[in-house]
Amino acid sequence: MRLLAKAARAHQLYLPNNPMYRRAMDALRAGFQAVWTETSELTLVVDENDFRVYGQVVWGDTTAAKTLDSLPWLFYKDGIRELTMREGFEEVEAVTLLEIIHRARRATADDDDLVALLWEADFSFLNYRNIDLLGEGTGDEVADGSTVTEVAASDIAGGVREAVEESRPAGVVNVADFDTALYYLDPPEINYLHKELEREYKIDLRSSVTSILLDIFETQQTSAVRGEVIQYLRNLLVFSLAAGNFRAVAHLLRESKATLSRCTSLTPEERSALAQIGMRLSAPEAFTQLLQALDEAPTPPLPDELADLFDQLEPTVLAVAFQWLGKSADANVRVALENAAGRLAAANTSELVRLVADPDPTISAEAIRRCGALKAQAAVLALGKALATPDAARRLMAAQALAEIGSTGALQSLERAVHDSERDVRITAVRALAARAHRAALPKVEAIVKGKPIHDMDLTEKMAFFESYGALSGEEGIAHCDAILNGKGFLGRREDPEMRACAAMALGRIGSAKAMDALRKAAGEKDVVVRNAVSRALRGTSAGT
Repeated sequence: MRLLAKAARAHQLYLPNNPMYRRAMDALRAGFQAVWTETSELTLVVDENDFRVYGQVVWGDTTAAKTLDSLPWLFYKDGIRELTMREGFEEVEAVTLLEIIHRARRATADDDDLVALLWEADFSFLNYRNIDLLGEGTGDEVADGSTVTEVAASDIAGGVREAVEESRPAGVVNVADFDTALYYLDPPEINYLHKELEREYKIDLRSSVTSILLDIFETQQTSAVRGEVIQYLRNLLVFSLAAGNFRAVAHLLRESKATLSRCTSLTPEERSALAQIGMRLSAPEAFTQLLQALDEAPTPPLPDELADLFDQLEPTVLAVAFQWLGKSADANVRVALENAAGRLAAANTSELVRLVADPDPTISAEAIRRCGALKAQAAVLALGKALATPDAARRLMAAQALAEIGSTGALQSLERAVHDSERDVRITAVRALAARAHRAALPKVEAIVKGKPIHDMDLTEKMAFFESYGALSGEEGIAHCDAILNGKGFLGRREDPEMRACAAMALGRIGSAKAMDALRKAAGEKDVVVRNAVSRALRGTSAGT
């Protein structure tokens, strides 16, 4: 019924040639095939907010109760009380029913109701029963002339008990016969048994079989027996994946690793064969196929199941995980993959560092980003090499990651980026050097501030270099900055306003009394750009003090 609701939504949103529409219809037909293995027809009793089969709710829609988005209410409001679908319905008439549902949702007061639309369709594999809502009487009359008879629940229960009594073979004891006996179970004991039965039914049989097979593998030291168990485990892994039972797959991988670490009597061949079970799923090709299957699954897997599965995989899946982070269409898969990639990256720094130089730009970019987020000291050398690549985007990401790491080695690598050909790389590097007060970079920053390159930069870059110069030079930089801000050249000419504004900000970063005196000399400057920069520098210094 979930698949029917999804198909109705897809029919409403997409054209028949759309892949999403075709996928929804294929999933619906596959769902009906599972029903036809148990019965040749499916009878749904329609209530206001749900569909029922044999009195059990099989589809409830309380969130959209009594709106046209609710399938049960859509049928119920027009008097439909029962739908019977027979084998073959999904192949021939399912699309017709979806079209009728779509028309009924869009219908106005002047259009035909759902009963009329169903009657016009003249279904062969679908029957329906409805009550006449507009006719005379109580409203319980059925369209074929019969009347719906209300039957008390107690009468139904009594009839069921009589039928069971008549069908019970001789000699079979009924527990209910003893419920009035003197020594019958107390309510707490009955509740305990109920809970134990529920727990027993919730146990995953595949996980139990896996535990049994591994116990045999560990206790039986015969090579033939262990080889047979390994073959069974491989088959069980494939069956569990095909069934979408990812919790059972995670259990198999986890227990296999535990057996490898615990069992000391294994030969090298047996140890390798058992280890290969998990390694095969962690191979890039196999993991790619798994992610693609998860994305295309009609029923999305639970996030905790995916997290449990991904946590058991080997570090070799990290590259594929990085590649799929931006491609996965399913939100659950994307979140679980993001979390698993973070845990794998943190636990396997060597693999993460190796991926920094991966030729795939998507993988390399994600590896660089995570190196910075994890502040991975081991990645400094690889990130330093990335600063020498011709790709400007990769150099910028490497500079940002080194800035986040902030170690001495990382800052030494960033010193080289001060002269990078890309503006954003230079700004990132010089700001990081200033933030970490890396005085070893002062000669390189000073050479640019006092040289010709500074005049060719835009205002943002000039500001970044001057502020870095002020932070690294201290008192030594006051004279140069004061000369730019307040000094006059030949015939009384001053520096251009942008340079003077940048010098003012540098003096503000120095923040000493002498620097403040230099700023106050320019407080009455007529140029708006310079005056604003001086004012900000003075306020910033006062706030810092």
